[in-house]
Amino acid sequence: MTFEDGPVAGRVDVHHHFTAPAWLDWADEHGVVNRERLPWWTRWDLDAALEVMDKTGISTAVMTVAMLGRFRERAERQESARIALRAAADVVEDHPARFAFFTPVFLDDLELSQWSLRYGLDELGAVGVSTRTSMDGVYLGDATHDRLLRELNDRSAVISTHPMEVPAGKEGGPGLPGMPPFVCDFLMDTTRAAINLIRNGTLDRYPNLSFVLPHGGGFLPYMATRLELFGGHLTPGIEPGRVRDYLHRFYFDTAGPMSPSATPTLLATVDPSRILFGTDWPPTPAQVVADIAVPALDADPFVSPEQLRGINRENALRLLPVLARSS
Repeated sequence: MTFEDGPVAGRVDVHHHFTAPAWLDWADEHGVVNRERLPWWTRWDLDAALEVMDKTGISTAVMTVAMLGRFRERAERQESARIALRAAADVVEDHPARFAFFTPVFLDDLELSQWSLRYGLDELGAVGVSTRTSMDGVYLGDATHDRLLRELNDRSAVISTHPMEVPAGKEGGPGLPGMPPFVCDFLMDTTRAAINLIRNGTLDRYPNLSFVLPHGGGFLPYMATRLELFGGHLTPGIEPGRVRDYLHRFYFDTAGPMSPSATPTLLATVDPSRILFGTDWPPTPAQVVADIAVPALDADPFVSPEQLRGINRENALRLLPVLARSS
């Protein structure tokens, strides 16, 4: 498949949620989920995915493998992951130029994570890993994650992060009742995870890791100066002079934040070569992606054609060069 030259040619989408139809059948049959109560965006469909990709010039989508529901025991959780990962690998096998996938790691189960690395990365060919920004109030970069992060560092892994199940109501904990968590609390969860990776020294101890922050990095770019001013009040503290260096260790996807009001802050705070194209499809509906988000990025007056080429494709290929060989 070829694409014409230009700033919007052959986009690489690093933020594509994949709920495998085969996994949904299995989970419903085993009582892990009730299909009718799941969000509408869990009905992932190949034809719908290709349609929105073709309409917006996306050559390759890197899938984050989604698995919702509660599991009674480790064996069930591993079987869930096996089915979902096998389904993702099948999509890639059938459409090698159009799809790739991240294999999940689990912050609350390091042994399961080890299995997922062997099965997803080594056996099935995942291009990196995905993880939640927090799990049960424990944020990415906690000391309990060191063994996992050490192995990922040895593999020079790309780690795609995303918030999930953030408390957002009076009875469930912090949050504003009546406001879905993806509106505001997801952004804060991402920000907290990034700051935790900085203050705990994770970025220093594991220099080979590449973290992708969704939704423009949450509030992190916006509050960078605040972190420089008050980082010393954290425990452990953050050296003010190193904040900007740390920010350049992250990658930031465009899902949600790119607009004339947000772009200047992002570009002023981070290296444009660290910004990646992301749609957040299908939770962000196809109409919003195709008719609002993508045109807004293409027409953003603060993004030069050279920067747009990088955001759309070139930055992702530098981060994930394996994609260049399949596209």
